[in-house]
Amino acid sequence: MVFLVVGLSYLLGSIPTSIIVGRIFFGKDPRQHGSLNAGGTNAFRVFGWKAGTVVTFIDIGKGVVATLLISRLAAGSIPTDIARLLSGCSAILGHIWTVFAGFRGGKGVGTAAGMLFGLHPVALVVSVMIFIVVLLSTGFVSMGSMTAGAAFPMTLLVMGLTGSEVSNLYLFATVALAFLIVFTHRKNIRRLLSGEEQRFQHLMVFRRRR
Repeated sequence: MVFLVVGLSYLLGSIPTSIIVGRIFFGKDPRQHGSLNAGGTNAFRVFGWKAGTVVTFIDIGKGVVATLLISRLAAGSIPTDIARLLSGCSAILGHIWTVFAGFRGGKGVGTAAGMLFGLHPVALVVSVMIFIVVLLSTGFVSMGSMTAGAAFPMTLLVMGLTGSEVSNLYLFATVALAFLIVFTHRKNIRRLLSGEEQRFQHLMVFRRRR
């Protein structure tokens, strides 16, 4: 049953939302335009905000469904915490390395957000708020994504130290997830360092006025 949960979650995560939307409605493969990535951010860049919003919410939904629903198939076989982590992580891996598109998918952020919602909604809210602040300050989605990814386990740690009940399994797993998100953004990091990363200029509401 565990293998079934992992397999179904991986296949769900592998559904290449951005590629499907791009080919059906725009006749384009997002991996050939913009940042050459099949994730939600590039969908915004290549297809516009409406399509980008749809892609992002579907990708988040994949993580939620895997974590909260598919994981239930393993009930009684393994602990619930482990089942949710296995399901959510399998969906994330499917999103990044989709079997339906030559193992070239997105960066896993949207699906990871869906998984984190299933694991600890409060900590996710903190991470989302940090993402928004970084995005509105810099215009860089990549920087916001990596910062938010790192913020999640840090939030869990602070909550645990202040008396809230926090799963150590979730804490260690989300640290690993933060490193995975940094890994999938390695090209963005190189572009940030070289000053070539693309900004969403119109979102920079916190930028300094000259």
